[in-house]
Amino acid sequence: MTHGSDAGDGSLPLDTMRLAIELEIPSDIKYIEQVVELVTRHCEQLCFTARHCALNVPVALTEALSNAILRGNNDDRDKHVRIRANLDWTSLVLEVGDEGEGFDLDDCTIDPTGENIDREDGRGLFLMRRLMDRVERFSDRGNVVRLTLRRA
Repeated sequence: MTHGSDAGDGSLPLDTMRLAIELEIPSDIKYIEQVVELVTRHCEQLCFTARHCALNVPVALTEALSNAILRGNNDDRDKHVRIRANLDWTSLVLEVGDEGEGFDLDDCTIDPTGENIDREDGRGLFLMRRLMDRVERFSDRGNVVRLTLRRA
């Protein structure tokens, strides 16, 4: 595929493509890898950078899914996690929703260096905030974390 306004070969120009993915998975960590692979593959198809596809997206999405399953849903396999991914030529917006009560994003984000080096929690949100351009939390039939990555 090419980018630009006229591919010339009959294929769709990337700058006009938009892709939306909606999934609902059981609250089980065994599904994380498949979801991450699916989203990453679509980022590759829309020519996101190699760094975005190899590091930013997989790590941030894995952390968001892990938090939703293990913390939001308390590892309850009767609960579900909702995933929305919207991709276009300018950005990727991921929403990961669980059935939890929610949390304060700033209070739960811990710098894992210095005095917190031995803590086992808080690193996921820290990584998400470092790897994505924007991280938000809101409520919508449960707790939702929205991750936004702009094209480099």
